[in-house]
Amino acid sequence: MFTVPHLGGSYWTTFFPAALVLGFGMTLTVAPLTTTVMQAVNPEAVGVASGVNNAVASVAGLLAIAGLGMVMSGTFNSQLRRGLDAANLPPAVVDAVIARRAQLAAIEPPADAGVDVQQAVRQAVDEAFLAGFRHVMWIAAVLALLSAVTGWAMIGVGAKPAPRSP
Repeated sequence: MFTVPHLGGSYWTTFFPAALVLGFGMTLTVAPLTTTVMQAVNPEAVGVASGVNNAVASVAGLLAIAGLGMVMSGTFNSQLRRGLDAANLPPAVVDAVIARRAQLAAIEPPADAGVDVQQAVRQAVDEAFLAGFRHVMWIAAVLALLSAVTGWAMIGVGAKPAPRSP
């Protein structure tokens, strides 16, 4: 759902529905996942399992932010360059915008540029940011799907059958 938003939409019609579904999904999966991890180990090892679970979650979050941040930056930079080239802007304006590319969507066009040039720069920046955002969201969706498939495939692996009562 986060790959659908477009330029010009309001928060309530573009991002809020996706955030709502994400929140419900996290609610339905995080607590059962933690419970499953804790129940999969001997009672003596619950503390270690909890620590490992938290450490893995923290490291995964850091790696995801770093990796997806690099994807966002790379996509944004390439799309920004294409958008600025397509707009046929003066080289001085292009150089000024490219010099501030680390600001992503917060890039402001040069104040001394004409209204049409400023509008073209804003359009190129907005489109580049949206392209990067969509790219990151697609990767996140694929990773979520792969983790769901992996979890489904591993359920019950190594589980011992429950003892039968006589």
